[in-house]
Amino acid sequence: MRFDLFVIGGGSGGIACARRAAALGARVGLAEPGRLGGTCVIRGCVPKKLMYYAAQLGRLRGLGAGYGWRDGEAALDFARLLDNRDREIARLEGVYETMLERAGVVRFRAPARLTGEAGPPHAVEVAGARHLADHVVIAVGARPSPPELPGIELAVTSDHILEGHYPFPRELVVIGAGYIGIELASIFRGLGARVRLVYRRDLPLFGFDEELRREMAAALEQAGIELCADMRPERIRREGERLLVETDRGAVEGELVICATGRKPRPNTRGLGLEALGVRMRHDGTIYVNAHYGASVPGVHAVGDCADHAGNGMDSQQHDLTPVAIAEGRALAETLFGAGPRTVRYDTVPTAVFGLPQAASVGLSEERARALGLDVEIYRGRFRPMLFTLPEVEARAFVKLVVDRADGRVVGLHMVGEEAAEIVQGFAVAMTAGATKADFDATVALHPTLAEEFVTLYEAVRSTRGEGR
Repeated sequence: MRFDLFVIGGGSGGIACARRAAALGARVGLAEPGRLGGTCVIRGCVPKKLMYYAAQLGRLRGLGAGYGWRDGEAALDFARLLDNRDREIARLEGVYETMLERAGVVRFRAPARLTGEAGPPHAVEVAGARHLADHVVIAVGARPSPPELPGIELAVTSDHILEGHYPFPRELVVIGAGYIGIELASIFRGLGARVRLVYRRDLPLFGFDEELRREMAAALEQAGIELCADMRPERIRREGERLLVETDRGAVEGELVICATGRKPRPNTRGLGLEALGVRMRHDGTIYVNAHYGASVPGVHAVGDCADHAGNGMDSQQHDLTPVAIAEGRALAETLFGAGPRTVRYDTVPTAVFGLPQAASVGLSEERARALGLDVEIYRGRFRPMLFTLPEVEARAFVKLVVDRADGRVVGLHMVGEEAAEIVQGFAVAMTAGATKADFDATVALHPTLAEEFVTLYEAVRSTRGEGR
């Protein structure tokens, strides 16, 4: 068969690219040997959020007495939670299948690879059949990347936790304190488990604003998660029914060990025929792309987690996010088959960590702003949310603005607190539109809310001038 566009990978980015290209009149093929939806839908964002809701209900139940509700027993049926989670994921998978069919995308349920023949058109082999495509998009995502430790096979990854079935662990160890580590630790803590979070640095969430990281660490401890900072895992071993994570500063034990040290694309790009074709890749398998998602070989493109935007003015590691992959896929389709070149705006990509509580950011951290040479003013607030007043819980929320003194624009917005993700999404729109601190000040607060704190921060706590220029 002959295609205008052939997509390898049926995750969020690949599906978005295929559907938009088909809507623009292109003949599109898509190869995905596994389940449609990719990491986000099958073993990532969606099942995580469903399990997070269960954790939130468990956590908030403890506040009931402060609001007049009598204490009562409510047992967790963990197996039912997993069954219900799986039913919803299966429904969403069917939705994606239907969307591709309606768009006219030809779906192949088998692995695909480039044959190495010079193109375009490029030859794509699927289940022994040879197809031609003027453009090929690699959108295969990434997989968990556990560290090379003795006994690492005793640990599980987020794929197992979010897609598999297993007994509820009453006590567990989570290795890694990035997005995945904090979210899984928070889920199981909210469900009633004892959780120890082991990580090598002094604070969780490396790459986020420094003050946000400190606030999040304090909040996680307040939620009952045991933080094991500055600990480098060296080995995992079994001792009876328990697992021990031996570190350079002692051992940490639990019934289950979750390795949440990140994801890398190497296993997903290997075997696609990219090396034989001469596609430039990083040592870990990510594909170098230009500003319009084109690889080094004409007619080959990459979007999402398997693409490296080196030289494009963005930190690709910070933006390995599902909505970014979707936006890149759509932008590529518009560039190839629409009105002309399209790119994604990366400077106001919002991101959230669904922990206990949530953390969310959009724009620059204070440290990054200084590194870029900006002369910035910092506005910050800490307070106890109204939710925790009657139960007399000492939990705190944190809000922060980073403002460029040159033009008054808000270039960074950070929050730790309940519903931080929902709140920051709205402010991301304002920042994308170029909102200034004066615009924030002129906005009437919606009272009583957590979000109103961002428009009532009137006094700067400090001004700093960067040295990057």
